[in-house]
Amino acid sequence: MSTDPTQNGSASRVLYPGSFDPLHLGHLDVIEQAHELFDEVVVVVMYNFAKPSGMFDVDERMALIADAVAGFDAVTVEKHAGLAVQAADEFRADFVVKGLRTPGDFEIEQQMAQMNHSVTGMRTVFLPSRPDLGFLSSRFVREIANYGGDVSHLVPPVVADALVRRVAEREQN
Repeated sequence: MSTDPTQNGSASRVLYPGSFDPLHLGHLDVIEQAHELFDEVVVVVMYNFAKPSGMFDVDERMALIADAVAGFDAVTVEKHAGLAVQAADEFRADFVVKGLRTPGDFEIEQQMAQMNHSVTGMRTVFLPSRPDLGFLSSRFVREIANYGGDVSHLVPPVVADALVRRVAEREQN
């Protein structure tokens, strides 16, 4: 008997965890792919109280993601402090989805997926990024934005606007 929810007719829910600081078009690509493959997508902003929040605090990241995915049905945005597998349990996800840009991403994510499966039985689904988005990282987007560079072609419009405002706020202080 299969325990795979997609095989027995029940709805499938996937958890897409990340810091999303900020959300970029590579993240949005993974959300779009997951939306095509699964009945529900739960985008979870993961955070650690012991670390500084980065460019945007957790609630700002959630609001930016929610705005960027507003056109998708069955995509929700949540937050979680802790392990991704704990978030998957909390939000009743059937799978975790992770985007892959490079072979290095695969090595890291495969090890994490195998560890998660050995501890909880949770399966991870890997989605390759579109080739034209494989170079994106939130760290580089933040760095370019902090130096006044144009990142509007790398992030959803709502995020581009928020980055411009944030950099202007920091310059005023």
